[in-house]
Amino acid sequence: MKVVHSWLKEYVGEALPEADRVEELLTFHAFEVEGTELVGEESVIEVKVLPDRASDCLSHRGIARELGSILNVPLQSDPLTVPITLPSTDKVSVAISDTNACPRFTATLFANITIQESPQWLQQRLLALGQRPINNVVDATNYVMFALGQPMHAYDADKIPQVDGVRHLGVRFASAGETVSLLAEGGKNEDRVVTLQGTELLITAGANDGPIGLAGVKGGRFAELTPTTKHIIIEAAHFDPATIRKTARRHNILTDASKRFENAPAVQLPLYAQQMIATLLQDIAGGECQGICDVYAPKAALPPVTVSVATVRRLLGLSLTASEVEQFLLRIGAKVTTIQEGVFSVEAPFERTDLVGEENYVDEVGRLHGLSAIEGVMPTAVPLREINSLQYYSDRVRVALVELGFSEVITSSFQKKGEVQLQNALASDKSYLRDTLRSTITTVLDTNHAYADRLGLTAIRVFEIGTVFHKTSEGVSEHVALTMGVRTKGNGYTAKDDVLLRESIVALEAVLGVSGEWQLEKGVAELHFSALVASLPVPTAYHPFSKQADVTYQKVSPFPAISRDIALFVPANEQVEIVATELVNTAGALLVRHTLFDTYTKEGRTSYAFRLVFQAPDRTLTDDEVATIMEQIYHVVQQKGWEVR
Repeated sequence: MKVVHSWLKEYVGEALPEADRVEELLTFHAFEVEGTELVGEESVIEVKVLPDRASDCLSHRGIARELGSILNVPLQSDPLTVPITLPSTDKVSVAISDTNACPRFTATLFANITIQESPQWLQQRLLALGQRPINNVVDATNYVMFALGQPMHAYDADKIPQVDGVRHLGVRFASAGETVSLLAEGGKNEDRVVTLQGTELLITAGANDGPIGLAGVKGGRFAELTPTTKHIIIEAAHFDPATIRKTARRHNILTDASKRFENAPAVQLPLYAQQMIATLLQDIAGGECQGICDVYAPKAALPPVTVSVATVRRLLGLSLTASEVEQFLLRIGAKVTTIQEGVFSVEAPFERTDLVGEENYVDEVGRLHGLSAIEGVMPTAVPLREINSLQYYSDRVRVALVELGFSEVITSSFQKKGEVQLQNALASDKSYLRDTLRSTITTVLDTNHAYADRLGLTAIRVFEIGTVFHKTSEGVSEHVALTMGVRTKGNGYTAKDDVLLRESIVALEAVLGVSGEWQLEKGVAELHFSALVASLPVPTAYHPFSKQADVTYQKVSPFPAISRDIALFVPANEQVEIVATELVNTAGALLVRHTLFDTYTKEGRTSYAFRLVFQAPDRTLTDDEVATIMEQIYHVVQQKGWEVR
């Protein structure tokens, strides 16, 4: 959510500090801040609003209210406290087929509108937020959405059929196979016709109930504004969040409006948004408000929540007084009534739909106090009540396999084929959930084969403990499988791979004390691990923790390595360390690893075979560079009286 500093100041007033201080306050008390940038003459702060606060803080007023609470100052201007004074009208009617899907729909009729460019101040604010100005009416609806978090849409009222002088609007679910033509996106001129499945909400018009927009997502072409539009209807509604979210993602139409609707803004917001836009349109479009039609099936308000000082102290580890707790609750705009000493009845402000339990209010107290100001306390040790068998045996497997030279990997659960298909795939080759670990771990083996020499390995050995998915009663719950892989060459395997795997399986089964039904094929072994765990004894205690030796991270060069082998005949009494030292000193800094892989003695001489691995940290080595180094090594070998085989 991008917010303009000067816009926030209109709400908070002179108490609002500069943008860098605002960034600090939000970071330590409310939200992560991505950064601040200067767009034109405006300081724009990008705030990462998480879903738990998206209902009220995807707006400038919401962020301003947060800053007021943090600074402990009242808002200088708060549009959500202004009494609603809009007149009603009988020239517009709204029929809602399902009030659970649409509890509230407001439609305000305006006459004598002049469609033109927005004033410079309005364009400047929208541009600062990355929005393209369109015209004064559309820009006004976007302005109100960014101000209050309430999406709005404008219709050309003269395009909506009238019956006895009344313009009829409606909200209903679509029929399967029905289509709706939507406004173009991103400056495109062509219509976007969407075929519906029957679970989407539609805005309709006229006696025939024809669709004119995809509710909560995007407006339709039917009643689009034009330069000659004179009468408009402004819609502000409240829709079921789940319905809007599913519709937006099913049709891949993710808009600023759908993002806000799916996070359940307050059902009271539409009236405040209508009042704000009525004032704005009168100023920038000459509009005359003819009245509002408000169809509302009241939703039960959030009940008061009992908050005790004892709970606040216990959860936060703070020794706050009852008075301090009360003041923190008042700062968020809540209504606080004392039930008894240290116990309060708290009513949230209507826009804070996230405050549903005592823990939510404790969180408010903690962040306003400052979580960084809470001193850490070591918790008291308590006896372990339960041993997780899957975790216990997984740890045993990990330790055993690491000791055998395996490395643990975690691969993606998404793949090209499988039993369980995703409705909205991340990509064409990631449209299924995996039903085996074989394909993903094979990819790991092939990918890492090129690094075997650099790591000094004769084979890549990896294992994974991960979830697989089937269309069975077992489903996706606890079906865990174990895979081990060994590769001695890329894109292939040898019989030696299976031998290594069988040896590893025998060692692993010795640790577990039971044999498993392994599927061994082409260098990869897989086991239904959760089924095996179910047959093992229930553990009574975890193994004592054993701290491993410290390791030091070394940056890996992104450039490929080049390997060369050299085999030498040396006198039988020549120590291998002396030979290796000569090779290393001669090769220089580009030699990153040397490995002795073969030794034998014949006719009074010993043969040492080394693999030399060369790599540069800043470039890709050429064959000529490595050949020059090898020539230097051959020259030194000759001087030493050694013979290259």
